[in-house]
Amino acid sequence: MEETRNQVNRPKPANNKKIKNHSPEIAFQLDLNACSKHGDLKGAIALYEKATSSQNLRLNLQHVNSLLYICSNSVSDPSLKESAVQFGFCVYDRLLSSKIDPNEATITAVARLAAASGEGDRAFALVKSMRDLGVIPRLRTYDPALYWFCNNSEPHKAYEVEKHMAVTGITPEEPELAALLRVSAEAGIEERVYEYLHKLRKCVRSVGEGTAKAIEDWFQGERASEVGNANYDHVLLKDSILKNGGGFHGLGWIGKGKWTVRRGNVDEFGVCGCCGETLACADIDDLETERFADSVASLAMEREAKANFGEFQEWLKEHTHYEAIVDAANISLYQQNFADGGFCVSQLDAVVKELCNRSGGKWPLVVLHNKRLRALRENPTHRRLLEEWVHKGVLYLTPNGSNDDWYWLYAAVKLRCFLVTNDEMRDHIFELIGSEFFLKWKERHQVRYTFTKGCPVLLMPPPFSRVTQESENGSWHVPISDGKNEETAITWLCITRPNCSQAFDGMNGAKSVAVTGKRKERSPSPSHRHSER
Repeated sequence: MEETRNQVNRPKPANNKKIKNHSPEIAFQLDLNACSKHGDLKGAIALYEKATSSQNLRLNLQHVNSLLYICSNSVSDPSLKESAVQFGFCVYDRLLSSKIDPNEATITAVARLAAASGEGDRAFALVKSMRDLGVIPRLRTYDPALYWFCNNSEPHKAYEVEKHMAVTGITPEEPELAALLRVSAEAGIEERVYEYLHKLRKCVRSVGEGTAKAIEDWFQGERASEVGNANYDHVLLKDSILKNGGGFHGLGWIGKGKWTVRRGNVDEFGVCGCCGETLACADIDDLETERFADSVASLAMEREAKANFGEFQEWLKEHTHYEAIVDAANISLYQQNFADGGFCVSQLDAVVKELCNRSGGKWPLVVLHNKRLRALRENPTHRRLLEEWVHKGVLYLTPNGSNDDWYWLYAAVKLRCFLVTNDEMRDHIFELIGSEFFLKWKERHQVRYTFTKGCPVLLMPPPFSRVTQESENGSWHVPISDGKNEETAITWLCITRPNCSQAFDGMNGAKSVAVTGKRKERSPSPSHRHSER
């Protein structure tokens, strides 16, 4: 025992006088911190034994949590696992007998010890007991029970853990979803595999290598080849894809037969190098669009005069034909001298005309603050341009005292059309922090721009989305992250069934020429592009 005690390396303060002034509780905590830093389980046990044999030290919650943390980190070492579990439970029992209420860190550490000792049910019971203690769990609190059930082929108990997470408002992330998918695949529960593929699609833009391997294993297995429906409603399928914003239908497995699983690349136009399919540019779905528009309107009403913004909402109901909204101030002030108050109308006019030409003569909606109007009318050329825009229904002037950002953002969301601006909308992201689909919407709808020798160059949204996609022919495409930049997936999983592809070709072959022709006529709006997909 003396040898063990000597292994404890207490930090040495520069002033030895401070050691004498430390209370026993603080000195004990300093020693525990040193043990935690070095992963010294034996040293921690020695400190605890010394402390509990002394009448001068009273353990508090911080002491206990430090001890449990050391124990939970030691279970990964086979030589320490048994002593770490036994000692950890001993410390926890002492905590309870001392009438000290545990917190989330306490329960999480003990749940890890329970799972390490093969007691998945106990780990889950600890989480469920937190409600009575008034303690709020976190994702990490659920992990010990969830992973134990997944790793020990108990899928239905794992589902119960996920269900309990949902009740407490906890959302699983990629590691948890990958574990749930894996145990579902091993058990052959195909509807759950399908569910977790879609949850992964919503959770991450591109999956990690471990998740990709779990997906490959499922599709290459015998059970995956047996599931599916070869006689499905094509109209219902296409309508569902439209409703969901493109990129997935969510109606279940399509087709029958063995899957072909390959790894390959997708080119800059979204064409898969393995199967030749063109991937979709996914948008937020109908419900998300309405929620997003309502959220923007609600925030605008809090900051704007309700009558002014309400009037704009009513006006927009009667003017729904626009395919692009233009942030006039952002374009007119681009690369201008702000000190001189530079407002370049010619830049704005060039962008408007470019959009009009691209859409076959269809004018965009230009949102401009009323404060700019007087200065523009003083210039005869600008005045004529403004009169033309008013005559053609191109211009909407936001009232004095308003923030025109709310107007163009709301219009673009509500009409599901393009938004031409270089504004990164960081302020809106902050305001709409609860709107998890904002970045997805922004990627799909924002058109950035630059100028080359006075001519506008519109930087359109990417032609496809780098997210997991489920197509109407039953195939799947899953981007795999390189671990460095989630925005660029170097490799894709291409997962197809030949019979589905043939059926899809037969169903849509006659339509492909018409679609191609339509694309040549004009650049369609986001909603039109969904229907073409």
